[in-house]
Amino acid sequence: MTRLPILQERALDFQRLLDTSDYKETYRAEMILWGEEKRSADPGYFCRLIVEGVTQPVWIISDARRRSDVDWFLAAYGDVLQNVRVTASQETRRCRGWVYTPEVDDAESECGLDTGVTFDWIIANDGDETSLDEQLHRLKAFILSRLTLLV
Repeated sequence: MTRLPILQERALDFQRLLDTSDYKETYRAEMILWGEEKRSADPGYFCRLIVEGVTQPVWIISDARRRSDVDWFLAAYGDVLQNVRVTASQETRRCRGWVYTPEVDDAESECGLDTGVTFDWIIANDGDETSLDEQLHRLKAFILSRLTLLV
């Protein structure tokens, strides 16, 4: 998603924004505000940006954060859409370096899908690699079975 205008406007380093560094946290609130302004003007802005000019049989949207995102994809791909949620406890997240930040971590961008959305798959990612592998294997098998129906 390196096509986001804010990266060019602010000369942000995309790779450094992908980790849990202080660099990301420095710009996180500003990026959330920028995103909210875009969504207020056009709720489907980011969804369209993701799929623009690309065709493929399977889409994995790894960062849908709001009900409007889910609604857009349901409208566009509802007949084949599967909602997958990856969860981790707050303790696990803290062990991975996460620190709760008020007005950021309780914003819609972080918890907008905590209620009101039905997920077809819930993947628990609390550090048990065997369990995670089993869950991902079942999801992969499901995806592959659906692909064979498309061919």
